Amino acid sequence: MSAPQNTEQAIVPTVTVGQLRERLAGTGEIALIDVREQGVQARDGYILRSAGLPLSQLELRAATLLPRLHAPVIVTDAGDESLARRAVAKLQALGYNQVSVLLGGVAAWRAQGGELFTGTSALSKGFGEFVEHQYGTPHLSAEALKQRLDNGERIVLLDGRTLAEFDTFSIPGAQACPNGELVYRVHPLLADDSTPVVINCAGRTRSIIGAQTLINAGLKNPVLALENGTMDWLMAGFDLQSGVEATVAAPARLQAADAAARHLIEHFRVPVIDLPTLEHYRLEATQRTLYLYDVRTRAEYQAGHLPGARWAEGGQLVQGVDVYIGVQNARVVLVDDEHGVRAAAAGSWLAQIGWAEVSILRVDAAQASERGDDPQPLRAPLPKVQRLTPAALAELLPAGDAVVLDLDSSLAYREGHVPGAWFAIRARLDQRLRELPGSGAVVLTSSDGRIAQLAAAEVQAHVVRQVLVLEGGTQAWRQAGQKLEQGEQRLWDSTDDVWRSPYQLQDRNAAFREYLDWELGLVEQLQRDGTSRFKTFPAVTAL
Repeated sequence: MSAPQNTEQAIVPTVTVGQLRERLAGTGEIALIDVREQGVQARDGYILRSAGLPLSQLELRAATLLPRLHAPVIVTDAGDESLARRAVAKLQALGYNQVSVLLGGVAAWRAQGGELFTGTSALSKGFGEFVEHQYGTPHLSAEALKQRLDNGERIVLLDGRTLAEFDTFSIPGAQACPNGELVYRVHPLLADDSTPVVINCAGRTRSIIGAQTLINAGLKNPVLALENGTMDWLMAGFDLQSGVEATVAAPARLQAADAAARHLIEHFRVPVIDLPTLEHYRLEATQRTLYLYDVRTRAEYQAGHLPGARWAEGGQLVQGVDVYIGVQNARVVLVDDEHGVRAAAAGSWLAQIGWAEVSILRVDAAQASERGDDPQPLRAPLPKVQRLTPAALAELLPAGDAVVLDLDSSLAYREGHVPGAWFAIRARLDQRLRELPGSGAVVLTSSDGRIAQLAAAEVQAHVVRQVLVLEGGTQAWRQAGQKLEQGEQRLWDSTDDVWRSPYQLQDRNAAFREYLDWELGLVEQLQRDGTSRFKTFPAVTAL
């Protein structure tokens, strides 16, 4: 810890860039949390091994991202430490007792020779590029795939994205099979060992990881990644289909899937534990952070899961490890059914990323006794607030007796908001509240009302007007049959709260090229950074 420089700094411990580098190089637990808005991080750059926890969402996400109150947490922001210190105060109020601030934030990291990464999940996406570079993952271009399909060649084209993404758009002829499900479900789709299998995603990473997953699992068939995914497909002038409901092949030939799982577990040295070992881990959870993730499909999870396990689709866990696991060098247990195929696939990659210690737990139906979704845990109950119903707000609006602030994401605001509502970012509310228009009540809303509920007291501290929260948020407004307004008519803040996919930008092809250049450049940037811990294993031969 550095010496305190003033009264405020004496309250919050600080860590220097040099000390942070030493901790990142060590084997002890560390959580490096960036509390700026996601879009700001993506635009201005972040430290590779940081995890995003925007101040606006901190109370909602802290318990999931940082499950152990005693874990060492280092908080960073752009550099003036204003957001970081506010975040530390919130974390301490929630019970976290080893929280410090990175002195000078990401600006100090960069000034002292550190790399800053733009975009999102640069570590996982950079890992995808590392995998292709190290293992020589075979690929083919969009033009080559289209030609082979037009020629009537028998190809199994599998889309490794989530089912929701597939529903939005897909390549004609593709079948939905999220990366985490590939090894479990691919075998019944193959007529013989000579049928080529092509994995695609929206860009690069999941195409590479999906294809290499099947290769690593020992599949005899030729396996290729679609180079640059649907971005290149569109830039080549080919059409995508939309509105096709995703249906995933039922698992069959489980003997082959089981053999592939054993191969992955042995080759990548992923430990398989039992329930008594998990109970031992749980007893140690005050000294060692434990994440328990069920990597089956959401439907399977809802039908029955191990108590205490949260759901994370295996492919997405690999795609954005920093989104799910905030504490590095923690324990991560992947829960699966008695076959363990999905856990083996995800675990093989987490073992290579080197972010945390991973193991696999197989459970049977009797042990998966919890039903439904596991609600997002909170460290503290949401504060009590004054509420009004959608019907009551609908009566106030025509008379101009209320001003509505929507604290949802700018993307959600654009898709639909209460008519007349202003878009605002919770973490910045104190900066301009005295400029609020009108003279009536201030009504806060967000998707489900929870962020609005958290913000109510913060707003009330800066205004003399009555502050109310829309009960149930904008979802309740919609469900009550009230009309929504679309677009970005009233922006109280800039729309830099979230990262926008190239697919959401106006000049899409230019955005595609910029994105692909960024991703291809990650290997060189990772080498300059030097803080990643990627591991390589010998190449896998077909079973």
